[in-house]
Amino acid sequence: MHAQKPSSVTGLFAAGCLITLWLVSLLLLLDWDFSWTNPLVYLMVLIQMHLFTGLFITAHDAMHGSVSPNASLNRFVGRVCAFLYAGFFYDGLYARHHRHHSHVHTAEDPDYAPHGFLRWYFSFMLQYLTWIQLVIMAILYNVLKIWFPEKNILLFWVAPALLSTLQLFYFGTYLPHRGEHDNIHHARSQQKNHLLAFISCYFFGYHLEHHERPYLPWWQLYKTKSHSG
Repeated sequence: MHAQKPSSVTGLFAAGCLITLWLVSLLLLLDWDFSWTNPLVYLMVLIQMHLFTGLFITAHDAMHGSVSPNASLNRFVGRVCAFLYAGFFYDGLYARHHRHHSHVHTAEDPDYAPHGFLRWYFSFMLQYLTWIQLVIMAILYNVLKIWFPEKNILLFWVAPALLSTLQLFYFGTYLPHRGEHDNIHHARSQQKNHLLAFISCYFFGYHLEHHERPYLPWWQLYKTKSHSG
């Protein structure tokens, strides 16, 4: 299979599906009169985490022009997904992410830190968190409390969003870029396993392939993985 640049319809359809699934799931979960002993509760936390990650991945694809060939529409979807994810402003993310691709594995790379997992994670988070973002999230939290139980907000909105940052960092930054590499992208890829690659981080474990073809959206990325793994 050969990966191709997405058409306007397919890119927007993929983005629309993810946004809709995330929003419908969130609204249903926020209104769920659940029991802490129900194991389905914790499965739904993980599913919601994965959908949060999908929002960020869609915003990321927009940064590479992969959602739509229409620049204005592509940017609009990116801004919506970035804001829904955690009150992020797309333009700031865009600038930092392209610095990552231009200066990967250097002091100019906002995603790289020559530390162990935890120090690197907190360094990574500090690169992207802003005071205005925290204020926005605090306002949203208090607005949601008007209509929904606080335990639902914490379990199905706050916790999945925080877990998603770990998912994105571990599979999309730490594993691919830690240590030394023998290629110009300073990246490695997980072995070929499309199911695991999708579940872990929307195929971004195939990270060297992403750096080689950054214009490909997440749902095309698996096609670039060599049969040798």
